[in-house]
Amino acid sequence: MINRIYLKEFLSFKEVDLELDKGLIVFTGPSGAGKSVLMQSILSLFAITECKASLGEVTLSNLDIQEDSYGIDKGDEITIKEIKKDKVRYFLNSQTISKKNLNAFSKSLIKHLHLKDTSDFESSKLIGFLDSLCSKEKKEFNEIKTSFDENIQKLFNMEKELQKIKEDETKLEDLKEFAKFEIEKIASVNPQVGEYEELSEIKKRLSKKEKIQEVIENASEIFNYTSSVNTALELLNEESTFFDETVNELNNIFEKFNDSLLELEELDIENVLDRIEKLSSLQKRFGSIQEALDYKEEKQKELDSYENISFEKAALEKNIEKLSQSVKEEALKISSYRKEYSQILEGRINHYLTYLYLSNAKIKLKEKKLDKSGIDEVVFELNGVNLETISSGEFNRLRLALLTSISEFDIIGNGILFLDEIDANLSGKESSAIAKVLSKLSENYQIFAISHQPQLTSTADLHFLVDKKNGLSTVKKLDEKSRVDEIARMISGENITEDAYTFAKNLLNEKKV
Repeated sequence: MINRIYLKEFLSFKEVDLELDKGLIVFTGPSGAGKSVLMQSILSLFAITECKASLGEVTLSNLDIQEDSYGIDKGDEITIKEIKKDKVRYFLNSQTISKKNLNAFSKSLIKHLHLKDTSDFESSKLIGFLDSLCSKEKKEFNEIKTSFDENIQKLFNMEKELQKIKEDETKLEDLKEFAKFEIEKIASVNPQVGEYEELSEIKKRLSKKEKIQEVIENASEIFNYTSSVNTALELLNEESTFFDETVNELNNIFEKFNDSLLELEELDIENVLDRIEKLSSLQKRFGSIQEALDYKEEKQKELDSYENISFEKAALEKNIEKLSQSVKEEALKISSYRKEYSQILEGRINHYLTYLYLSNAKIKLKEKKLDKSGIDEVVFELNGVNLETISSGEFNRLRLALLTSISEFDIIGNGILFLDEIDANLSGKESSAIAKVLSKLSENYQIFAISHQPQLTSTADLHFLVDKKNGLSTVKKLDEKSRVDEIARMISGENITEDAYTFAKNLLNEKKV
């Protein structure tokens, strides 16, 4: 609930500081005093309306909300602040927050009822409530709903997979041809890991062949002088073994190279260069020969899967048919529970509608195409017509009956409700009816309302008077005596009669009973 509201410098108001409590909170006062301005400024603290105040702050507590991104746990006190200078800035527990994000966050805290808001009658929201009610009352419903949620997701995944197969089927031949083409492109080269490096080395040797041959031929002249060197070493009485070994080693090196030249001469240089070019092309495309071979294997697997697609499709269709039957059976069971409890909800709504001088609300569950919520669509009617054709007054009263009925089932947490002109232009009888229903609803909601009628005002748990003097608006919490004065004014106008005082006291006494 909201514990405190502080507003500074907004239109005709200089400063407002309200200490609040749970229940029904009503603002009254003469026309033009600023009641609507005050309500709109309070709503602006939640980024629901445009900011008017230079400074505003609201403190909330006992809320069943958790928001990890702002470090808020259930039960934490929450402070929202707005500051208006050159632009409006918002803070949530001292953290800066955008207007858009604050508005989204506020939807979990605040319900603002106005004529344009039909969200309470949305089918998805009502289905969610009926499911919560069924879960609370029927344990077996939870098992069916959990199974349905899991199976419907599996079914949708399988249908998505089948759709892909069908799409692939239409272009299957193209996919096969492409896979075969890619496989053949690599297979025709038949690359081997390390082959490119070996051929590159051969190419390097071939490019140096003639120069090496010329150098070796010139260097081989040394062998013509081996005999002279041996003779000289013998005359010098020096051991010639080291020289003989060196000459033999050198001769072996030259012969080895000459043997390799013979092997190179047997190679087709054009084939070598062509092979290198093909391997190089694969490396440029895939990064390496190994990656090219991996790609070829992947394409082979794809080709094999295309060959098996008809088998996979048939098996998948069979599984979908079987799972669809199970899901449909579960959806029908869920629907039967929803219909049972929709009638209970309908009964409670009509109970409150009798107080509101309305009747014959109908909740119909129409079958729709199966989706994640099941096969049910909720349709509301009042006196046999849909809600789009009823008057705004009837719509407001029906919505109050719905919210009050839902709050009875102890499923929703504590909420905060703002009402726009809820009893404007109503008769005393209708206003009394609205008051009774709001009094019941205030057991689960902290309700803020501007009242035009003494009946609703007299049922308030907190009563604030909005007044305006010399162009300056003020808000004051009324005590028992002041409440009698204000309600009497609402009854008879500025010239308060004794009958108005008596009627006002009687209304307040009825609240105490």
